[in-house]
Amino acid sequence: MIGRQDLLNYFQSLLTPELFDDYAPNGLQIEGKERVNKIAFAVSATQDSLEHALAWGADALVVHHGVLWKHQGARTITGAWGERIRMSILKELNLIAYHLPLDGHQDVGNAVALARALGLTTISPFGLYKKQPLGAQAKLSSPMKVSEFQIHLAQVLQHPVVLASNNPDALLSSVGIITGGANNDWSKAMDAGLDAYITGEISEYNWHDAREAGLHYFAGGHHATEKFGPQSLMARLQQDHPNLEVKFFDSANPA
Repeated sequence: MIGRQDLLNYFQSLLTPELFDDYAPNGLQIEGKERVNKIAFAVSATQDSLEHALAWGADALVVHHGVLWKHQGARTITGAWGERIRMSILKELNLIAYHLPLDGHQDVGNAVALARALGLTTISPFGLYKKQPLGAQAKLSSPMKVSEFQIHLAQVLQHPVVLASNNPDALLSSVGIITGGANNDWSKAMDAGLDAYITGEISEYNWHDAREAGLHYFAGGHHATEKFGPQSLMARLQQDHPNLEVKFFDSANPA
């Protein structure tokens, strides 16, 4: 068992959220039990993930996407969104969220963890946003056809991958990764001299712009590309605090 504040101090020290100019409050979003033993992890604080965490008996739920966002402003605790809040408060569940700090962390972050899952090498920071990296760039251990890498990525993500490329038979050696909804950041891969870019989403114009620029653009799903950070963070927590019970809850999300 660990105290709530000790757990928050652990995440604060590891993820350094104060370095990021984020559009969501990082850390504790809803205060629950003071003593924590069972800690659930998920990509997003949805009704689905909350229900699974509570059914498991979690004292805390750690997510990448919390329930509070700066662009939403003041809002009433009503409807489907309000039910998420009520579920957490009534069951004294600590809801903890880390957004950009979990994207860009160079050890347990979404991009780095995905790069490792893909078997990439020479991983380094990529995609600066206000002086902080949001992702990672890496190299393939040996060049691979773009079309073959699309299949490999889909297998790792367990999710269909949209490919924008003017030559799927070209050989791929390097890639930049910013997970989730970073569809407009593909140009950062071009600026870095990389062959390809991986993110979660793609817009109609991204498909044309990337192909015409000669970049190979892979969109593997917002949720699918951001499962790796929470799981990596969970593994680090269990390594450092083996007495705690942890569990990752996935959700069926094609987007």
